[in-house]
Amino acid sequence: MIYDVAVIGAGMAGAGLAAELAPYARVLLLEAEDAPGYHATGRSAAFWEETYGGPGVVPLTLASGTYLQEHGFLTPRGALYVGRGEDRAAMDAHVATFAGTGVTIERLSPEALADKVPHIRREWTEALHQPACADIDVAGLHQHYLGAARRLGVDIACRARVAGITRADGVWTITGERGETWRAVAIVNAAGAWADYIAVLAGVRPVGIAPFRRTVAVLRVEPQAPADLPLVLDINGGFYFKPDAGRLWLSPHDEIPSEPCDAAPEEIDVAIAIDRFMAVTDWRIAAVERRWAGLRSFAPDRLPVYGFDPEADGFFWFAGQGGFGIQTAPAAARLGAQVLLGQGADAITARIDPAVYAPDRLKSRAEAISA
Repeated sequence: MIYDVAVIGAGMAGAGLAAELAPYARVLLLEAEDAPGYHATGRSAAFWEETYGGPGVVPLTLASGTYLQEHGFLTPRGALYVGRGEDRAAMDAHVATFAGTGVTIERLSPEALADKVPHIRREWTEALHQPACADIDVAGLHQHYLGAARRLGVDIACRARVAGITRADGVWTITGERGETWRAVAIVNAAGAWADYIAVLAGVRPVGIAPFRRTVAVLRVEPQAPADLPLVLDINGGFYFKPDAGRLWLSPHDEIPSEPCDAAPEEIDVAIAIDRFMAVTDWRIAAVERRWAGLRSFAPDRLPVYGFDPEADGFFWFAGQGGFGIQTAPAAARLGAQVLLGQGADAITARIDPAVYAPDRLKSRAEAISA
């Protein structure tokens, strides 16, 4: 059988795009692991925050928000960017960066900050409130797309690690690690941290997508974290934390370069997270109950890469979503399907310029640097 499209990677990106393509094409979804979502999708800190990823990502985030809300995947949380008195310039810069993007940002007084974040140390007086921030039901959203894909006839193959990719007579042949073969007219590279590796297997010049490790620890604190605590982020990018069932999810906001792998937390990164947390609050840490790490993959300009490769017929990039891949998933999947199928924009994607995320921007950049 020759599929119209083979999607490599069944995390949130691949599952969402496969579901959006399914009404119009014969789609195969390949997953290297025993089950979809083992890597970045299953390890997400799970929030929808309008400014996360920068101004270039805001259109995707805002366009996804309505879909996530309408389908019941968001729970109101609110976000606070916090800082000390000397961070006022950074606060001003954050507000200026997102002026005119449609993002709502409110300044809070020190008293209002202390009300929202109990146990915050008194030297932390600067705060920006983003009331629209919400928790995302990541597992629910992922299953939503996988379920839709199955109902619409997508063939899903797990334990299907790709070992080789060739093209002849307008058709790609994908060879699995166990000797299986699949054929498709177009390939979607939704392989996350492995995206450049998949490109090399296909004989396609990589675009420079690099994985970085992010660490999260679950703390049992005394007293318990209140359920209505907002997501709290350092304006200088040193930490973030949020509540979960009385515990706190804490990250040092680390970005440690990594090879594509099954990421594991390093003790030093957990220790750094705790040290930074203790500098901002006087909460007592009773125990570190869990810790994990995941890989976030970025293109050189830190924008996602969506579109056909300008040098390889039928090779479609759908990668480089960094830490914002979950919160932008609905708009990204719809946009990706429209670009791949040659369809026009709809209500979700009307305010998104696909050229901003096209892979030719990175190929052109690489050629300019080499010249």
